[in-house]
Amino acid sequence: MITISEKIIWITGASSGIGEALAIALSKQDNTLILSARNAAALENVKSQCHHPEKVAVLPLDLSEFETIPTKVVQAVTLFGSIDILVNNGGISQRSLVKDTSLDVYRKLINVNYLGTIHLTTNLLPYFIKKKTGHFVVTSSLMGKFGAPLRAGYCGSKHALHGFFDVLRLEHEKDNIHVSLICPGYVNTAIAKNALLGSGEANNLRDKANEQGISAVECARQMIIAIADKKHEVYIGGNEKYGVYLKRFFPKLLNKMLQRTLKKI
Repeated sequence: MITISEKIIWITGASSGIGEALAIALSKQDNTLILSARNAAALENVKSQCHHPEKVAVLPLDLSEFETIPTKVVQAVTLFGSIDILVNNGGISQRSLVKDTSLDVYRKLINVNYLGTIHLTTNLLPYFIKKKTGHFVVTSSLMGKFGAPLRAGYCGSKHALHGFFDVLRLEHEKDNIHVSLICPGYVNTAIAKNALLGSGEANNLRDKANEQGISAVECARQMIIAIADKKHEVYIGGNEKYGVYLKRFFPKLLNKMLQRTLKKI
């Protein structure tokens, strides 16, 4: 089995869901981990579930607090003396129609999902350039490849990640720096419950499609294979993965299919 071992890996959004499952899975392969998210207590809980907690450090981080990010990067590099892989997994989702969504919600989605992620990345980039190796992993979404109702701002922020990281890859292949864009579909996590409504409040409702999706553990397993193989871009999930190809070759058909979901709202 393709896997990752004996690496120093920094994971954002590590307090729950995909990030939590990824941390636990990577800890089984003798990796050293730095776990970041806003909730320090939740991060400590994830650390306690890891197989070698003495090789796991907790570094609380809020991606929307841009001014703290340069210091956080220095702290992260100092913890174990280096970083081999940064998994940009932190982010928030949305569940609201365009006409009902405030500008503040769009701003928050862009700040966390896009600007916070690229600010963290560009602050770590000089370390990777200096040591002539590194790997940026980005948990995007199938929504970074095509749109769906109730997720306009979320889709926009994920589409933006693809544009940025595709260029970063092109510019820094010469430095032996790799970029992997991971695009999950429906994964059984609390992403829908934590998603923002048009008012900015939390949705606080589970999403049936997500509940019927693959487990976070299975998503993490497939992610590790893709990261180890240095894949440029991968799609993870069930039949929803084929939306990527419908968008490319049969965009009108995909539009009709998504219109049916809109009629149910």
